[in-house]
Amino acid sequence: MSYEQALSYLDDRASYQKTGRIESPSLDVISRFCELMGDPQHCAPVVHITGTNGKGSTAQMITRLLMASGLRVGTYTSPHLERVNERFTIDGSPISDDAFAEQIAAVSDLEMLSGIRPGYFDICTAAAFRWFADEAVDVMVVEVGLLGRWDATNVVNAQVAVITNIGLDHTEFAGPTKVDIAREKAGIIKPGSAVVCGETAPEIVEIFAHAGGASLLVRGTDFDVDSNQLALGGRLVGVRTPTTIYSDVVVPLHGRHQADNAVVAITAVETFFARPLAQDVIDEGMAAVAMPGRFEVMGHQPLVIIDGAHNPAGADVCAAVFFEDFDPAGRRVLVVGCLKGRDPDDMLSALRADEFDLVVCCPAPSPRGMPATDLVEAARRLGCDTVESATSVERAIDRALSEAGPDDAILVTGSLYVVGAARPHVARRLP
Repeated sequence: MSYEQALSYLDDRASYQKTGRIESPSLDVISRFCELMGDPQHCAPVVHITGTNGKGSTAQMITRLLMASGLRVGTYTSPHLERVNERFTIDGSPISDDAFAEQIAAVSDLEMLSGIRPGYFDICTAAAFRWFADEAVDVMVVEVGLLGRWDATNVVNAQVAVITNIGLDHTEFAGPTKVDIAREKAGIIKPGSAVVCGETAPEIVEIFAHAGGASLLVRGTDFDVDSNQLALGGRLVGVRTPTTIYSDVVVPLHGRHQADNAVVAITAVETFFARPLAQDVIDEGMAAVAMPGRFEVMGHQPLVIIDGAHNPAGADVCAAVFFEDFDPAGRRVLVVGCLKGRDPDDMLSALRADEFDLVVCCPAPSPRGMPATDLVEAARRLGCDTVESATSVERAIDRALSEAGPDDAILVTGSLYVVGAARPHVARRLP
């Protein structure tokens, strides 16, 4: 199987990616495929991460801290921005095209052997575990794709189960309350799991306290952020873990919320090792953290920022960072596209779209992309003064760049699909 054939095989099974629907969620398929492969999901200890927002940043921080501690780390995340290879990394390096094709081909062979048709995420998850086993990683950092209990990644037995936070997302599958969503996410907690919880609401914490884990550490009680200051290129934070106070931790990501992600990550790695981390491990690990497409500054004069906020909670954080941390002096231009199923009024309100001088709406490049006209109507209901539509992300960015002067700022957001299309186009357009 060639790389192109592997991509085609995946695309043929991308039902959720195309429709947004999951029929009869179950772990039966992924469990059977893992069994046929010799259960590679148990080849190394696992740090398993769920939550509404911050999973990707937290996974990256945990990965880098484990690497700085001398371990060979396999990391599985989703979704990707530009290439599916991004989902599979060892020590931060994505899987090669040839290795990717080899692993996908192995899953395809099992489909023919078993007669069971797996979905896109089942295939990727099985391939990731098989690759990590083949490459003999020391530890796996695994990000949940959707909720937790029925997510394909939940065939692992997590040594450390991490919950970043709980918000209202994926309510088509769980809900309608945060407590309901927490119950689904608590499904990743196994009897031997040490649980690190970044959520602080008492009614939510109670769900995780009774989920059957071996231990529970909660932000605000057992660990917390003691200081959080804006710094060049990110934040300068002080954190307190169950064992240690770490002052002056440099987090090279934008937004106050990244301090919460950082203390969760540090506590999770401490819990994994059952000991404090050396300061040089903290410094080396955090310095290597990078999150493409997550409040990423792509250019200056004009300032161009892309952010994959794709739900109201993430959009609220995105707007806060844009207006409060960056506080652009000139005109503000918003380029926004969303998936169907999102409430455009909620998304644009959270993004504070009415505080932008120009809003350019575009469809997310996905079969599930929301029509730009829906966003335009929502923007006008919100009271936005100047609203336009574009037929693609690329044309929306071109319009924004044509409008923006050196002192102005452009924010591109609303969906990871939008950011995935925007990133290479902005890179081509800007010097």
